Amino acid sequence: MLLKTKLLTILLVAVIGSIQAQQDKLVTHFIFDKMSINPGKTGLDLYNGICATSIYRNQWDKVNGAPNSAILNIESNLSRFLPGGIGINFYHDAIGFNRQNNVLLNYSYPFQIGRENVLGVGVGLGIMNYGIDPEWVTPNGLPAIEDPSLPTSFSATSFDANFGLYFQSKNYFAGISSTHLSESQLSKPGGTYQSARHYYLMGGYKFKDIGDGMIDAQMLVRTDLIKFSADLNARYLFKMDGKDAYGGLTFRTSDAIAVMLGYSPTPKFQLGYSYDITVNKLASVSRGSHEMMVKYCYFIPPPPKTKARHPRML
Repeated sequence: MLLKTKLLTILLVAVIGSIQAQQDKLVTHFIFDKMSINPGKTGLDLYNGICATSIYRNQWDKVNGAPNSAILNIESNLSRFLPGGIGINFYHDAIGFNRQNNVLLNYSYPFQIGRENVLGVGVGLGIMNYGIDPEWVTPNGLPAIEDPSLPTSFSATSFDANFGLYFQSKNYFAGISSTHLSESQLSKPGGTYQSARHYYLMGGYKFKDIGDGMIDAQMLVRTDLIKFSADLNARYLFKMDGKDAYGGLTFRTSDAIAVMLGYSPTPKFQLGYSYDITVNKLASVSRGSHEMMVKYCYFIPPPPKTKARHPRML
């Protein structure tokens, strides 16, 4: 009980009060979650298509109060009706007594550069909701005596905004973005939560004709100018019984090494799973992190071609 209480206290210190710490989610499948941190990516590689992606992450399994995250991204590029890409991003995060919900609407306008290159300039506007409902107890399990220095239950909602630039070519991409531009302060009687601006740099390259498949290597760097972390991953994409599949590895600085697996039963449907092996100080009590990804896309059929002939030509 004492060990669990200490671990929970460590997690809460990272997000309660005036302490500034990295607040955005960490996901191993960031390759399927680009639009939530860089709105310039929204719908950029879709043509008259709609894709929905859901990611669930159980971080530091068996650690009391550890983060649990859920993400839902829906994006489209209906260029037949509207230039650019539109999308909606929902994100829920639970850490200890804390709950955070973000909902943003994204729009990305593409600038064609040459025949194969495009630059997406995007913005995301929405709301951030943060709440806490603590039940403080002593290490021996007894209710804690009221302490004015401890936060009490509160919930607040405020404006949130993201901005991003995303450059995409045939075999590589690069992006730079920032989230929580407003740095809103969510205050109510009982507590205060200060959102911090985060900055992201991403890039990737596809190495083709590697055996019977190709290697898709990607990088994501994130910082709030106080804390820094980076993900490096490489997936080997190949065919298995005629279906698309992948296997790969991810390295996250000072946190984890992950194994990634994915399979597409159909061209429109994709499944992914990753298992993170904890390499930081929680390795002695954590059973790693589990992450599951589901993606489905629907493409609008092209309009039928009509032919007309003059009666004299019949």
